[in-house]
Amino acid sequence: MSDQVKMATNGLNFYYDDFQALKNVSIDFYAHQVTALIGPSGCGKSTYIRCLNRMNDLIVGSKVEGDIYLDSDNIYAADMDVVELRRRVGMVFQKPNPFPKSIYENVAYAPRIHGLARKGTQMDQLVETSLRKAGLWDEVGDRLQHPATSLSGGQQQRLCIARALAMEPEVLLMDEPASALDPIATQKIEDLIYELKSKLTIIIVTHNMQQAARVSDRTAFFYMGELIEIDETDTMFTRPNKQQTEEYITGRFG
Repeated sequence: MSDQVKMATNGLNFYYDDFQALKNVSIDFYAHQVTALIGPSGCGKSTYIRCLNRMNDLIVGSKVEGDIYLDSDNIYAADMDVVELRRRVGMVFQKPNPFPKSIYENVAYAPRIHGLARKGTQMDQLVETSLRKAGLWDEVGDRLQHPATSLSGGQQQRLCIARALAMEPEVLLMDEPASALDPIATQKIEDLIYELKSKLTIIIVTHNMQQAARVSDRTAFFYMGELIEIDETDTMFTRPNKQQTEEYITGRFG
């Protein structure tokens, strides 16, 4: 496994007005690894990953303390281009959210806006490559002009992944990407995560312990806004250091 730190948070605190949602969280994320964030609902997992591409900036009354680095760049530095940050750190949400456009346009829209590809053959190739990376091309390659909303839920989620990949990110954040999907669609998403980590650093929030065990190299356990423990996934699930971690993993609370 890679030992290159791709992204890191140091002493991260986050507040919604007076409520402190994250307390002194420090994590290193390694290149070409999958890190799973686990913990009960409301423990700060989604808030945490939304800090990593500054999605929380959009929330009135929110406040961040501490440092977040992408490579050597502090993402909260005054000269940080937030649009460029969100290109480098893509995000896939819990529920598929395709644009009300064609399958083709869902993938092509952002690269066109950002000037990453020209209309015509170059864009066609980018769309095909992104759909192939998301494991969707064989299913939709002959109906690219059909509405994205005509796809199944699992296909829509893979389309959203293709849309993120079209921006050629370095890090992919996934907030419970399979929680709304059936078991077959879930397996396709998990297989895809395994394939993508050779090119990306992936950070996934999941409530599913089995999923965390299957897809991740390292697992971080959050509780009440604090990072309780982080370790290699095999170690976390067989011999965690903290009793609280063991109790959560074995289903005694949460």
